[in-house]
Amino acid sequence: MGVGVDARYEPKVVEAKWQARWREAAAFRVAGGQPGKKFYCLEMFPYPSGRIHMGHVRNYAIGDVIARLRRRQGFHVLHPMGWDAFGMPAENAAIERHIHPAKWTRTNIAYMRAQLDQLGLSIPWEREVATCDPAYYRWEQLLFTQMVERGIAYKRYGEVNWCDTCATVLANEQVEEGACWRCGKPVRLKPLDQWFLKITAYADELLAGLDTLDGWPERVRTMQRNWIGRSEGARIRFPVADSAAVIEVFTTRPDTLFGVTFLSIAPEHPLVEEITSAAQRPAVAAFRERLARQRAEARPGDEVEVEKEGVFTGAYALPPGGREQVPIFVANFVLMGYGTGAVMAVPAHDQRDFDFARKYHLPIRPVILPPDPDHPGALLPLDPATMTAAYEEEGVMAASGEFDNLSSAAGRQAVVRWLAERGDGRAEVTYRLRDWGISRQRYWGTPIPVVYCATCGMQTVPAAELPVVLPEDVALTGAGGSPLAACEGFVHTLCPKCGGPARRETDTFDTFIESSWYFLRYASPDPRREATGDALRFTPEELARGPFDRAAVDYWMAVDQYIGGIEHAVLHLLYARFFTKVLRDLGHLGVDEPFARLLTQGMVCKETWRCADHGWLLPEEVTEGRCVRCGVSAERGRVTKMSKSKKNVVDPDALIDRYGADTARLFSLFAAPPERDLEWNEEGVEGCYRFLGRVWRLVAQVVTLPAATADTDGGEAGRALTRRLHQTIRKVTRDCGEEFHLNTAIAAIMELANAAQSYLAGPAGTGAVARPAVEGIVHLLNPFAPHLTEELWAALGHPAPLYATPWPGFDEELAKEETIELVCQVNGKVRSRLSVAANAGQAALEAAALADPMVQKWLAGKRPRKVIVVPGRLVNVVV
Repeated sequence: MGVGVDARYEPKVVEAKWQARWREAAAFRVAGGQPGKKFYCLEMFPYPSGRIHMGHVRNYAIGDVIARLRRRQGFHVLHPMGWDAFGMPAENAAIERHIHPAKWTRTNIAYMRAQLDQLGLSIPWEREVATCDPAYYRWEQLLFTQMVERGIAYKRYGEVNWCDTCATVLANEQVEEGACWRCGKPVRLKPLDQWFLKITAYADELLAGLDTLDGWPERVRTMQRNWIGRSEGARIRFPVADSAAVIEVFTTRPDTLFGVTFLSIAPEHPLVEEITSAAQRPAVAAFRERLARQRAEARPGDEVEVEKEGVFTGAYALPPGGREQVPIFVANFVLMGYGTGAVMAVPAHDQRDFDFARKYHLPIRPVILPPDPDHPGALLPLDPATMTAAYEEEGVMAASGEFDNLSSAAGRQAVVRWLAERGDGRAEVTYRLRDWGISRQRYWGTPIPVVYCATCGMQTVPAAELPVVLPEDVALTGAGGSPLAACEGFVHTLCPKCGGPARRETDTFDTFIESSWYFLRYASPDPRREATGDALRFTPEELARGPFDRAAVDYWMAVDQYIGGIEHAVLHLLYARFFTKVLRDLGHLGVDEPFARLLTQGMVCKETWRCADHGWLLPEEVTEGRCVRCGVSAERGRVTKMSKSKKNVVDPDALIDRYGADTARLFSLFAAPPERDLEWNEEGVEGCYRFLGRVWRLVAQVVTLPAATADTDGGEAGRALTRRLHQTIRKVTRDCGEEFHLNTAIAAIMELANAAQSYLAGPAGTGAVARPAVEGIVHLLNPFAPHLTEELWAALGHPAPLYATPWPGFDEELAKEETIELVCQVNGKVRSRLSVAANAGQAALEAAALADPMVQKWLAGKRPRKVIVVPGRLVNVVV
């Protein structure tokens, strides 16, 4: 086939044609276990909310470029897609729209799958998963029962983070600045019986594993290190005077022990009521009530510094060593969720304690002295009366009895040994990380496979009786608590041990469970994923094999390139790492880490518009700065993340309908580096569309050129174009390879197109030189704009499609410049620039510089004392 000279670029026609061809040819289907190199490229799977947004377009376009490039470089590429389909939004939508969440979800999946197909993504849809399918979560339930057997999953009663709006429990990682990560409403502590996963048992391994993840952004690794929060120090006992109670604290600075002048405990500390004196009970109760009220009224994004406050309990603690008693305060800055919920206060060496002590007129006792910078070996005294801030650095111990004159480092070890000998404390390592609470009081999630029998107690559902299928005949009213609890047909069952009556667990799994292992399901699809009803029961062969085909999962894992948002740094990414290690220990995997490399893409942003009468406006509701509904001037807001609430969104369907998917892909990749935020620009979209049209016309022109002799190099202009071609292949290959500078790769292709166009417009333009250059443009543009380039490749007479054609190589010799720019300096200052032969030797470069008139002018007849030559860069003449 051929493209006529006057043929127009019609994206709709071209894109529909090639999407159909890819489907018919199963172009992106791949099998594991093949000889050769493999590459597993994966973008975080979407929640089926109903429609994709521009963030999806950018995210999946990035991944598709990488997948297409690697496929053409000879890798066996796995680039799958699926749906994170359980969750509260579907349940809320069902209540609002009077539609079952199962129907709502599956309708959305079908629509969004068609949208992703429109983008031309190279996805093997036969590996698609939806986490709401029983065929998917039956394995999750089986894994959970194995975790219960190993003691990794357990149930306990305790205070949990509770969102009243969502009527469910939240893990610590899902509480953002005191608010629910989903709805933004305040979170409070509530006592509940909950299921947990013992992620703390893997804290050290999770921490150590970060050092091996060289392909991850350092920012993400730092966020995980901080969240795990490993601290070495001491746990110290402070008996309460005239009481049997003992308050335990953890500190990383046991060298400051002798500077303790009071204790601070959290308002929720279980000993508060026991130790508070009768006289102080009213004040303590009022203080705790006020704090609870303030925390409930707090909103996410509030960054106001909270004033440090406290109230005396009327009780005193006895520090180790028999020193004087110190008062115990309930303080608003001590959190029960961190450490022990109690802090030994050392005002001289902790700024928070210093501020508190000044406010409540409490003693300040310096016990660490700083070195005197002006007198080596001497120490600077600290006077509590004149101190304006705490001294928090290390130094030398003082006023600490037998530990005086020890350095802070030596003192910490000595004090811990002394505490251990006395039975007053011990060395301890603590973590900020807490076990992962996985119980959720909602309907649309995976049922927890547990029953409760009055005779036998808690029992996991046997493997032969799995899956516990989520019933669909459940009334969703929007009332708090799990709707499953009101479904008698689900709740009432038989005990698997004694056969007597039992009741099912009515909580469902946190949806982060599903996203913690979905990448493994892609690598080893379930052969019976289409099964329903009783056919979902595990066969003996399946139970013997386990959840995965080990050969397949070991072949594909780890994911070579993972792509997703930075917001998942301490949620999904941490949980997926933990899950991988647990499944390894259960014998199902052979890898330690799930994701070898991680790219955190930036957001897609656009300015907002607001009308005084009509509120936030869609882009199409603003014309020449005015609201189209009332004609009044609209207020233009700052550029911010696209969001439905602020209406600063661009509909991908409308964009593709107008410009085509290739333009949408190209702009989302060209406008900014992948890891940076992208600012939406309509002129930029138009520019990308015009560029694709220009490439179309270039090919149309080339295919009409008469054949020329094969040995024609086109003269100097032709050699320059050939050189630019090989330089561009080199740059695009490298930019798309390791660092993913996709925007600069596209810029280089555009420059090559300009060079080809200029060459063809010149008198010496020949098909022998122009055709390889234009074919090179089509080659290199293919991962970015796959539909257009497939059409043009066929028009150029190639029978095999581009997706099955090897990526072009480059010749370093042909890529070399014939001339270079030589910088000429006199005494280190640039005085001239020369064009010289690229292969010129040191003597020739020196001679050229010394002969240059501008250099001669600045030498002013003086004899050079020294000539420094940096080959290929500069000559510096020293006089």
